[in-house]
Amino acid sequence: MSGTSTDGVDAVLCRITAPNSVQVLAHQALPMPAALRSEFLALNTAGSNELHRAALASQQLVQLYAQSCQQLLDHTGLQPQDIRAIGAHGQTVRHAPTLGYSYQLNAPALLAELSQIHVIADFRSRDLAAGGQGAPLVPLFHQAVFASPTPRVVLNLGGIANISYLRPETAPVGFDTGPANALLDEWVYRHQGTHYDHNGSWAASGQVHAQLLERLLSEPWLHIAPPKSTGRDLFNSDWLAPHLQHYPNLSPVDIQATLAALTVQTVCHAIQTYATDCTDIVVCGGGAYNSHLVTGLSNALKKPVQLSDGFGLGPQEVEATAFAWLAYAYLHDIPANHPAVTGAKHSSVLGAWYKA
Repeated sequence: MSGTSTDGVDAVLCRITAPNSVQVLAHQALPMPAALRSEFLALNTAGSNELHRAALASQQLVQLYAQSCQQLLDHTGLQPQDIRAIGAHGQTVRHAPTLGYSYQLNAPALLAELSQIHVIADFRSRDLAAGGQGAPLVPLFHQAVFASPTPRVVLNLGGIANISYLRPETAPVGFDTGPANALLDEWVYRHQGTHYDHNGSWAASGQVHAQLLERLLSEPWLHIAPPKSTGRDLFNSDWLAPHLQHYPNLSPVDIQATLAALTVQTVCHAIQTYATDCTDIVVCGGGAYNSHLVTGLSNALKKPVQLSDGFGLGPQEVEATAFAWLAYAYLHDIPANHPAVTGAKHSSVLGAWYKA
């Protein structure tokens, strides 16, 4: 998995014996090369020679995928023939479900060739074809591994935040809530030269600017009822710049504090509006390690907020494990989307098989 944070590739080796029986045997994380990350970010918006650049970026990404898979095999002493399949999501660079497409850079045939393992990819297009958003695709997985006797929310804080609302005996509900790390990471890199705000310490040292926050919260997408999904093609530096023009003297650290407040408020609004009876929140994704965000969420929601590692999956393992699970679902002919999540007309088996 390489998500909207574009900071690296996470790979897991899983043993899955049933939809609700998932064991992570090993985890491998590789950083995203700076030049490739810059190209992914550039490809979020229109530019010159896009088809050629996208093809080359896809091949470079798959080289990282293959490297991470080989390192997992080396770590565990397993061979390619011991692995049933690789679930490979690809890197989302355009997400336009209202126009019927979501574009992930990937080269699954090349990955099958390099790894000599079957590859399951292209998880979004079948849901989109049925009129769905193509995202989020993880709520059924979250239900399988995080289900509780009482209503629960699983919150993924990646580049974009999304929630899965899990209720006993009921299909899950899930949708994107808005930006999580995407704007925070871009802003801290621009002003501090670091790829992320460690523990949210820089944001915590600033002051939230109420008027700027109000302007950011006025974004129309934030007020659309689910099902809904979004990405960097909306929430990026070009989206932020016109808002900042109204406050030319605002310090960078106060802007970072305000962006953190934007994440907290949009997540809280989603939970308080659509998951009012949840008893706890399980947090995963890279933003789970941002203690400033997690504390802000806990204080605002006044419900237990805990990291996913308390359930046997590290926060940075969850998304990669989800796509291993989606590959398992494909191979076992299990529908992996749900109309209550994506708005599709019906459930479908998701993915396409690339034989080794």
